[in-house]
Amino acid sequence: MRVLHVISALYSGGAENMLLKLLSQPSDDESSAAVISLAGGGLPYKRIQALGVPVFSAGMRLGVPTPAAFWRLAAHARRIQPTLIQGWMYHGNVAAEFASAFLRGRVPVLWNVRHSLYDLKYEKWLTARVIRLGALLSKRPARILYNSAISAEQHEAIGYRADHRVVIPNGFDTELFAPSQEARRQLRDELGLPQTARLVGLIARFHEMKGHETFLRAAAMISSKYPDVHFLLAGFGVEETNEDLMELIHTLCPGNRVHVLGIRSDTPIVTAALDIASSSSWFGEAFSNAIGEAMSCGVCCVVTDVGESAQLVADSGRVVQPRDPAAMASAWRSLLDLSEEERAKLGARGRERIIKEFSIERVASLYQSLYRGISESY
Repeated sequence: MRVLHVISALYSGGAENMLLKLLSQPSDDESSAAVISLAGGGLPYKRIQALGVPVFSAGMRLGVPTPAAFWRLAAHARRIQPTLIQGWMYHGNVAAEFASAFLRGRVPVLWNVRHSLYDLKYEKWLTARVIRLGALLSKRPARILYNSAISAEQHEAIGYRADHRVVIPNGFDTELFAPSQEARRQLRDELGLPQTARLVGLIARFHEMKGHETFLRAAAMISSKYPDVHFLLAGFGVEETNEDLMELIHTLCPGNRVHVLGIRSDTPIVTAALDIASSSSWFGEAFSNAIGEAMSCGVCCVVTDVGESAQLVADSGRVVQPRDPAAMASAWRSLLDLSEEERAKLGARGRERIIKEFSIERVASLYQSLYRGISESY
């Protein structure tokens, strides 16, 4: 079995990192994998190559398809000659269907939808058109994978084929993302903070859907009462050179309490150093990798009720409505006012849940079983 993964891009993001984790797992058969990224990529691109997995780029620029990009996609697919194609994200799913048309024989195509869909008006013009196109083409793939049952229902409501649905959650490396007192010490030293400082963090790329404004407004609401609490932002585009972000920080939460870290290669250390991890998304989030990783580290979480976040956190954290900074600030206060022992118990409950239900080993086995079953039926 030769599995070709076609993904929109390989920059830092949830889908890209899930693909990386999946390819990092040993296979229990002699299957092989290759990856085509429509638009190139960054660190995940290099890390997948380091695994020995062939990675190719179709050279698409700014997400705009061109004849040259389609030609490169088809040429790479013919060279790889996969026995199964797995699309990732909307553009990657449509591109996977296109690539299959240039292969010998009948090659099954699977889609992988990684996004919740609350209203198409929130999406970019081209993305909204691709989502609609996906509904029209959804009879073609052998299966449509979702990482969230809520996302599946939302897409089926606009026409995605319901009887092709398979829900496989995100998986997490519970050995890499684990509680660490050393990580707490290390990051506070790096930031020049006392070891007693408490950190509330948002690890997410800079995008409207991620709700950085909600996070910062909530931070401003609790800053005066909790002078030992600092706020940490990390992710793609979360940099001091980002003028929009820095204006938000200076306007909503001035002072030196917000720390901007950008993309980090040591995410397990940053995550394990937190006292509270947050997801302030108000649309788009399907199954938060950052929250699952924080839970795996034994960190308490406050999340907005978007996608699968409430179901993921369950009774190990707090859930608030999106775009409500006062509710988020109140949830933070409820955790900050707990004793360290009480927070540790909540964190341990979350880690136990990730180990039991969402380990990468378990999730990878679900993918492998699905691939084998589809391949054997064609």
